[in-house]
This record gives sequence, structure tokens and C-alpha cells, in this order.
Amino acid sequence: MGNDPAFRLGAEALGIAIGQGGHELVYGGASVGLMGVVADAALNAGAKVIGVLPKALADLELAKPDLSELHIVESMHERKMLMADLSDAFIAMPGGIGTLEEMFEVWTWTQLGVHSKPVGLLNAQKYYDPLLSFLSSVVDSGFIKQAHFDMLIVEAQPLELLSRLLSTKIAYEPKWIDSGTETRNV
Repeated sequence: MGNDPAFRLGAEALGIAIGQGGHELVYGGASVGLMGVVADAALNAGAKVIGVLPKALADLELAKPDLSELHIVESMHERKMLMADLSDAFIAMPGGIGTLEEMFEVWTWTQLGVHSKPVGLLNAQKYYDPLLSFLSSVVDSGFIKQAHFDMLIVEAQPLELLSRLLSTKIAYEPKWIDSGTETRNV
């Protein structure tokens, strides 16, 4: 849950916004953590909530029992693929290694043109500000194009984030840079 109650409040607000907006939630299927809070709030606000959980975690009894749908898969790789297939957009809330890994993966897929789904960061309590500062320096160092950095949609409030995600159309921007004499991957 993190150490600031504002993270939980942001998770609840996101779930309510999803449900009241008539949207569906696709998430990892567990009953714990901030995503469990989002799932509860979305269900209570009338949303269809779809969970995707690896069998190993389901065996630990982490599965949320009252979901609209629960898909049990064999591996984390299958989980991420199915969640990506079922989703129209992605939101990373404050979280740890798994959250960051999943956010970077779907953002990479956007960069590579694997999909054209928007990726958003719920920047509650300015949680992502240090990461955004670092990523800006990566752009300045020439390892990420500004257009790819700008694909990340960042908002502190759930309603604003959902609104921007729903109105954003992702245009493919090739990752490859032609320096005039050679083509290189950044």
C-alpha cells in the first residue's frame, strides 16, 4: 500500500472513476495491494473487473474471489500478454519493481509499434517525479527520443488521467534514428 494514505485514496478514486465512467478494469487478479483497492472500488462503482493471475499466485490464495472474470494462467509472461490483449490503455500507479517492469514493457511495446495503446502514470503525491526527471535526462543524453518520452501520459488525478488516456491517439514514431551517415538503434 505504500507508506502514505494518499496512495490508497488515489487507488480508490481511480477505481470509482473507472466504474462511474462505464469502463472495465483489467488487472492482475489479486486481492492485495493498491490494485486490490482499485478492483474493490471499481466493482463497487459498477465496473466489470477482469483479473489475470498466474496459477502459482492463485495457489497462495491471493485471487480476488468476487471478480467479474478471473483467468488463471501458467506464467507471468502469459499474464502480461493476456492483460495487454484485453486492455485498451495502461495505468501505472505508485508501486514497486513489478509495476515498473510492466509499465516499461507496455511503453516499449508502444515505442516499437507492437500496439498503439496509451500508457499513463498516476502520479499521486508526485511519486513518479524522480523517475520522470531521470527519463528526461535519458532523452537529453540521446537514448530516448522526445516523442517516445512524450507518449507517457502523466497526471496526479485519476479523472484527468482517464480523460487523457481516452482522448489520446498514439502515432507510431520509429525508434530508429538516421544520423545522416548511419542508422543506429537508441
